[in-house]
This record gives sequence, structure tokens and C-alpha cells, in this order.
Amino acid sequence: MSTLQHTRNSWMHRLLPFMLWRHMVDRTSTRADLIAGITGALIVLPQGVAFATIAGMPPEYGLYAAMIPAIIAALFGSSWHLVSGPTTAISIAVFAAISPFAEPSSPHFISMVLTLTFLTGVFQLALGLARMGVLVNFISHTVVIGFTAGAAMLIAASQIKNFLGINIVRGAPFHVVIEQTIAQIGSINFYVLFVGAVTLATGIISKRMLPKLPYMIVAMIVGSVVAFLVNQEFGVDITHIKTVGALPSHLPPFVFPDFSIGTINKVIFPALVVTMLALTEAVSISRAIAVKSEQRIDGNQEFIGQGISNVVGSFFSSYASCGSFNRSGVNYAAGARTPLATVYASIFLMLILMLVAPLASYLPTAAMAGILFLVAWGLIDFHHIFAIVRTNLAETVILFVTLIGTLIDLEKGIFFGILLSLALYLYRVSRPSILPVVPAKEEGAYHFVGAGDHEECPQLSMVRINGPIFFGAVDHVQNSLQRIDEINPLQKSVLIVASGINFVDVAGAEMLAQEARRRRKMGGGLYLYRCKEDIYKFLRKSDKLDDIGAGGFFPAMSNWIVPLYATLDPEICRNCTARIFSVCQDKLPNGDQR
Repeated sequence: MSTLQHTRNSWMHRLLPFMLWRHMVDRTSTRADLIAGITGALIVLPQGVAFATIAGMPPEYGLYAAMIPAIIAALFGSSWHLVSGPTTAISIAVFAAISPFAEPSSPHFISMVLTLTFLTGVFQLALGLARMGVLVNFISHTVVIGFTAGAAMLIAASQIKNFLGINIVRGAPFHVVIEQTIAQIGSINFYVLFVGAVTLATGIISKRMLPKLPYMIVAMIVGSVVAFLVNQEFGVDITHIKTVGALPSHLPPFVFPDFSIGTINKVIFPALVVTMLALTEAVSISRAIAVKSEQRIDGNQEFIGQGISNVVGSFFSSYASCGSFNRSGVNYAAGARTPLATVYASIFLMLILMLVAPLASYLPTAAMAGILFLVAWGLIDFHHIFAIVRTNLAETVILFVTLIGTLIDLEKGIFFGILLSLALYLYRVSRPSILPVVPAKEEGAYHFVGAGDHEECPQLSMVRINGPIFFGAVDHVQNSLQRIDEINPLQKSVLIVASGINFVDVAGAEMLAQEARRRRKMGGGLYLYRCKEDIYKFLRKSDKLDDIGAGGFFPAMSNWIVPLYATLDPEICRNCTARIFSVCQDKLPNGDQR
């Protein structure tokens, strides 16, 4: 393929990312996607209503947010399984941002929320077009695992009240949910618990015994039938088994957000907050699912997809949406093969609203809770969690800080994990390994081996530095080099095996120049072996070659021993027993025979 053709394809894939996976669509994938779509549509029914209520919006707006935005995000994002729509965290953020300015559910409130949604989409799109998806690379695998586990536990906790039939304050923190559950243990509604337990058990058995059937739909149908029979036998007044209830039977209306200067000024900063929260969640969820699906995520494309979905969604009565953990988990677990599963889910949701909205009122919330318990359990990556705990203490700390932080505050938990992982990473790279080495003794060898039990030259210290010498590492490297002659004052010269140094910044170059000048005053010198070409050029451009000395650089497989041996003190060499260099055996540095 020519370079021009490759460039055209690259631009085509950026503009129309769904062209990348269109070859995956066949009869088998379509069947799997349709099943996953039906499951996703049923899952979002009660969630959309609940999330809209949390956001202070009329119930139907939660369903609107799961229609057009979900389709756009699926087609223009990079993840095959991410499902966008209303979420708990975004709903809470939207309510907190707009409620000080307008009465929840009022026309003014709705208008301001749509403006916030539009601006959020614009900011997301701008970040994607600016190729800021590189930010995704700073979310470590451990953070994703911890965030996923924490979010899964929050999903389960949010469904406890529906599973047990008890009253827990909506949006209560995780610890409050546990406290209230324990306090109300004697108030459990056993009719509701029975429906939820039957659904949960049906899902587990169906998944294990009938793997070819969509176990989630089987569980939902069984749970709904059981709830209907229980209500028929004992009466709703006694069982108190709640269902989704009546839903509107029309598509999202086309509207214009409020673009007045006053409204924009009020919502522009909250829109920035929602932008970062939504992108962090969307990308984290994409990566979490990609860990299981082994798919590569393009952060820039994910930003663009989320941005377009919110911009377009704001004109179709949708409030801010982003990736949903439980619906994405359901989508993947239900066997979705391509993003068309999300498209089908949105279409099915529209059909349900238009054609069979009354039937949705038979879907018990207890059955939904049972299904979401299964989803939450599947999202916890026990294998990798145990592996991290067994092998790495620092990563274990990051894992549990992220997990616990997510349980305390969903939108802040992942930020704590990212900051901690970055802090530990910076700490590690700021302390590059500096290992003493000696030349290999094999005939004709040019490489070095760890000093270990080998004898070292009493006048020339040889060290290998593995890692960048940048402003954060300068102090550590300089102290390590100075410690050499503090421990052994005769080692006035140092040869740095520089093949492991991949980067030197201005501070690093200045430090090397200072160390070279210091050692020259002591009567020694600083030398570099196998220094990378780009580092050498940088030192030359920054006028540091004069300090180090142009003759102080030795390329790979060059004979550095002879010129450096000539700089050593012959009187010290006369009485030296180490004689680690071949030239040490016959002559002294001044040319005298031994």
C-alpha cells in the first residue's frame, strides 16, 4: 500500500471509524449483537428513569439519553463494547451544577442542562481533535482493575434495596448502604427477595447449564413470570413488588439548547468538570472492557465519539451522557461482537417505547437487581487482583486506593488512583538504576558485566545508568556519582556506560557538565561509552561538549581502554593487584614495562 493510500485510509478511519470493524459484521455477529441489544434495551429501561430522577430531569429524559447519543458514540468511538448513556456520576454532577440556578424538572432547568450537554460535547470533541487521547496512557492497568472492581461493588450496592425490598436513601454512599442494610435486616421483604433470588439463580444456572441461550434474558423472563404469579397469589398490596412502571411512547423531541450568553457563563465551568469526569469514565470503562476483549482502544477517537454524541444528543432532549459501566458490562457479557449491539439496543428501546411501553411495567425491579448482581460479579477481575497482590506491593497500594476511593466517591476514586500511580512512576524514573560494572573478560568482548564479586579498578569507576537523566533524576544521579569518590578517593575518573540512557534534558546536561568539571579539577574525568547519537547531538547543541570533552565519548565497540588507561596514575597502577584491563598486565600508564 502506498503512503498516499495509507494516509487516505487513516483519515477515512478517523472520519468514519466504523469502517474499521465493518468486516466483522456477518450473520453470526448480527445474531449475537441482536441478543445483546435486546438485553441492553431491557437493562436501560429502569436505569434511565432512575438516573433522570437523580439528575433532576423528567423520567423520560433518562431514556432519551440512551437513544441517539448511544448510537453516535458507538459509531464514532473506538470501543466495540462501550455503551454510552445516562450514568449515576454524571447525573449527580448535572444536578449539582444546575440546581442552584433553576428548579429541577422545570423548563428552565431542562434548557440549561441541554446547554451544559452541548458545551460538554464541544469540549470533548476539541480534546479529541487536539489528539489529547494520549492522556489515556496515564491510566494504568492496575487503576483500571481497581476502578472496575469498585464500580462493580457500587453497582451491586445500588441494587441491594431493590433486591431485598428495603428503603435506602437514593445515592447513599457505599458505607451508608451497608449500614442501612444491616439496620434494616429485619425489614426484608421476602416476596421481593424471592423474586430477586429466583432471577439470580436462574441467571447462574442458565449461564452454566445452557450456555447457548442468552442467560440474562432467560433470567429476566423467569423473574418477571415469578413476580406476576406471586402478585396474583398474594396481591400487590401485600407483596409490594415494584415494577418499572408506565413509560412514554414517543421518540425524543428535537429541541435547541439555550445559547444565551448568561446561560453559557453559568454552565461553562460545570461543563468542564462534567467533561473530564465523563471522559475519564468513558475511557476507563473502554479500557476495562478491552482488557477482557483484548481490543486496542484509541483514546483520541473515544474523545471524538463522546463529543459528537453529546453535541448531537443535546438537540434530541438528551442530557450529558458517557460510558456506562453496568450496561457496557452487560453488553460484553451478553456476547456483543460489534458496536452494532449498542445501535440495536437503542432501536429496541425506541420500539419498546413506541409499541410495547405498557408491557415494560411488568418488569420487576427485583429481577433487574438480580441481573445486575451477576454483571457486577463478572466485572471484578479476581485473577489479576490476586496476581497484583502476590507480586507487587506498590501496585497493590494503587489497586486498593483506587478501589476504596471509588467506593467513597466514584468520580474522584479514579483520579486518586491515577495521581498515585503517576507519583509512584515519577518516583521510580527519578531514581534510575546505577550499577557498577567491569569489562567482560572474554577475548574480543566489548560488553560489560555486573561488578558483583569481580575486582574493580581502584582509579576508574565504571557504572551503567539505566533510565533518563532529566530534572527529576538529576539529584539522584549526581549524588550517586559523587558518592563514588567519597567512598574511594582514588577513583577520580568515571566511565558511564550510557546505552541505557534514552533521554537527557537541559538539567541533565548541566549536571553532566558540572560533574565533568568537578572531576577534572580532581585530576580525573567523566567519560561516556555508547552514548546515543541524539543525546550526543543535544549535548553539542547545548554547548556541554567543551565541559565533558569531545574525546570523552566512545562509540560502541571502540577501544576506550587504551586512552583511559593512559590517564591513570602509574604509581598506583605499579602496586595494583586487580589488573582488570588487558593492558594492565604488561605496561604502566606511562609506558614503562612492569
